[in-house]
Amino acid sequence: MIGNLKPLEILLIVVVILLLFGAKKLPDMARSLGKSARILKSEAKAMKKDGSQEGQAETAAAPDAQTPQSTTARTIQAAPGDVSSSRPVNEQNRTPQS
Repeated sequence: MIGNLKPLEILLIVVVILLLFGAKKLPDMARSLGKSARILKSEAKAMKKDGSQEGQAETAAAPDAQTPQSTTARTIQAAPGDVSSSRPVNEQNRTPQS
């Protein structure tokens, strides 16, 4: 369907997008979309890596042995060096101690 678009139709779509969002917001939207895609890619890679390590640990361990779970929290970073937007993945409920 997308391959059937003619140049005039593509130009019309671009003009409508520019009118809806404005030329100033488009670079910000593209930047945030790129950051989101980067985060998604890194998390998918981490999940695949964790899954393969977990599978190897299960086959190497005895069936009745319990493996301790990791208590360190992983963090997601939007961009290298961007500390302000990083956050822990597994947030635990912390109650203030009196």
